[in-house]
Amino acid sequence: MQENPIRSLPGIPVLLVQLAVLALCAWTLTGSGGVLPGVAIVVALATAFTLIGHYMIEPNQAAVLSLFGNYVGTVKDAGLRWNNPFLTKKKVSLRVRNFESGRLKVNELEGSPIEIAAVIVWRVVDSAEAVFNVDDYESFVHIQSEAALRAMATSYPYDQHEDDQISLRSHPTEISDRLKEHLDERLTAAGVDVLDARISHLAYAPEIAHAMLQRQQANAVIAARTRIVAGAVGMVEMALMELQKSGVVTLDEERKAAMVSNLLVVLCGDRGTQPIINTGSLY
Repeated sequence: MQENPIRSLPGIPVLLVQLAVLALCAWTLTGSGGVLPGVAIVVALATAFTLIGHYMIEPNQAAVLSLFGNYVGTVKDAGLRWNNPFLTKKKVSLRVRNFESGRLKVNELEGSPIEIAAVIVWRVVDSAEAVFNVDDYESFVHIQSEAALRAMATSYPYDQHEDDQISLRSHPTEISDRLKEHLDERLTAAGVDVLDARISHLAYAPEIAHAMLQRQQANAVIAARTRIVAGAVGMVEMALMELQKSGVVTLDEERKAAMVSNLLVVLCGDRGTQPIINTGSLY
């Protein structure tokens, strides 16, 4: 089933002709004309019936026409239009629409329960498919969007654990593209085009939120400590090299180890160190 555009007559000129015919029939029935009254009545009734063929189309709206269950075509001309009175007319909005899905509770790739929601922007691009391929295309879009969001959320972890890994929290652009692909696969049959799909809410489920927060804090502490230790080792190495180069003091291996230990304590400690002044001999 594909959309088939057809022509329609402008409604205002047709309406003026119909009103003129009705006026002529009324004038005839009053005895002022030479046409038989019976013919005037038949013409008036037929003309009145053709008034049913008028319908209004707003901008970015389409009318799907069918005749006794058979699809005839689609009219997209805005304004007052006229077609065969026997045609059934189903109006479909072609405007851009958006909605936010409910917060879904799903298990991400690693099995942790999370809450996720998305904002979907969509529009109807094929009115015939939207009317005849599904019972209710709006309900179809909402249900299939939630199904696509669930399928996408179970395919990726919440947090990134490897450098080249895509996760729900760290790669919003890539996740939006994947969600849009899932939606396009499901909604194409209904004549719907997804313009944009983005995550609007993402969080761990309440029952594990505290534990996951502690894990995130631990990972942050480990990462910070790793950088601090790496920097401290570099600074100690630079200090020893500068002392050796300038010849200010000559240290044996035992004193070097003590100096390295003291410098690492100073550089890696959480609290400020208290200096101790040694006024005696190093040995």
